[in-house]
Amino acid sequence: MSLIQVEGLNVRYGSRMALSDVSLRIEPNEIVTIVGPNGSGKTSLLRAIIGAIKPSEGHIVQASSLTIGYVPQRLHIDDTLPITVSRFLKLPGGVAVADIDYALKQAGVPELKKEQLSQLSGGQFQRVLLARALIGKPDLLLLDEATQGLDQRGSASFYQQIETVRKATGCAVLMISHELHVVMSASDRVICLNGHVCCEGAPAAVASAPEYRALFGTGTGGALALYRHEHDHGHDHGDHRHNHNQGAE
Repeated sequence: MSLIQVEGLNVRYGSRMALSDVSLRIEPNEIVTIVGPNGSGKTSLLRAIIGAIKPSEGHIVQASSLTIGYVPQRLHIDDTLPITVSRFLKLPGGVAVADIDYALKQAGVPELKKEQLSQLSGGQFQRVLLARALIGKPDLLLLDEATQGLDQRGSASFYQQIETVRKATGCAVLMISHELHVVMSASDRVICLNGHVCCEGAPAAVASAPEYRALFGTGTGGALALYRHEHDHGHDHGDHRHNHNQGAE
């Protein structure tokens, strides 16, 4: 049975139609990436799936007892707040130490447990957000441009960890990414969105589709080569510092 089934989804903001007649399914243990230009409705789709916004038409059916983990594009944390990674992961309470240890290990950063959030690099902070999403051992992991603000090395390392998580836990992954090289290297299936589903399928098939090329062109070869190199050899978590409040629309 599908983990998520979206049928005929319409989302409006006043008179503006953000999503029109969107249908898709997410199957167990697959990695699906949604791509599309700015304003194409990618984040609206994720927000509808997690129940943060109500569709104007259509419906979303979840598998029974489905557990979802969510990694946001950014999270506003006061850099002056004295809080350790472990304490952050315990919020709002009731989280066992063993679950925190498990989540940090799955996220690839068990050594960060006692570190201050304010001292983390951008890549390390995103790994902590990934760990937070993994504490509940989700069946489906949602990522909304989770590498926004990271350099290419940090992004490649993060998405390599997502593949590791999928293999280790068996969870499915639905992610939004503006990094087309990630789409072609780390996804089982790609959905191209521009207010509606333009095309979908295996990465190679979507990359050659006229609808995809009309939106993105064909110039992703160099980025794809870089991702493959970092995927094979990169272990950096994103070595530059950044403000955790930073993020682009």
